[in-house]
Amino acid sequence: MSEWLDWAKRIQALSQAGLTFSKDVYDLERYEELRNISAEIMAVHTELEIEKIKTLFTNETGYQTPKVDVRGAVFKNNQILLVKENIDDKWSLPGGFCDIGLSPSENVVKEIKEEAGYDVVPVKLLAVLDKNKHDHPPEAYHYYKIFIQCEIIGGNPTIGIETNSIKFFSKENLPELSINRNTESQIKRLFDFLENPDKETIFD
Repeated sequence: MSEWLDWAKRIQALSQAGLTFSKDVYDLERYEELRNISAEIMAVHTELEIEKIKTLFTNETGYQTPKVDVRGAVFKNNQILLVKENIDDKWSLPGGFCDIGLSPSENVVKEIKEEAGYDVVPVKLLAVLDKNKHDHPPEAYHYYKIFIQCEIIGGNPTIGIETNSIKFFSKENLPELSINRNTESQIKRLFDFLENPDKETIFD
């Protein structure tokens, strides 16, 4: 991860914590200024408009922690299930942000059903990865990505509101990926679990 992005995120996290817990009006002004500085850093180094960044930041309350994204690894005939995202017309493992009130495994079951039409059961936690440590594009927030292997028990391939195509791909023939959501190296690491079912969960 670029140093500027790390600095901006750390400043944002500190400013949000200060705005949450401080009672002194002058300290609150200082923390608000820090949040504005972090937004300015993000705007200079990304294509996002500063007002949009400020809106993202001001919508956050409380002590800031990483957001959680869950992805399902569904294998069939030595191929992995991918869905084509409407937002960028590229491919990803079915999944998304974890919803409040649902566990990671419940979330991944829901996401696979909504995005691909299959009924699945979770069978193994494959990986918990820090998005900052992988080749994803820079983002304003800090994310953890959870990859869970699932088995199909029913349903039929059906596109969802956010997807326009569903297909299984081999390790050697992956399509153009939505790298905000998953990278080629991550998906190829998931195939290691197919080839070696006793492989231990990976993390970071």
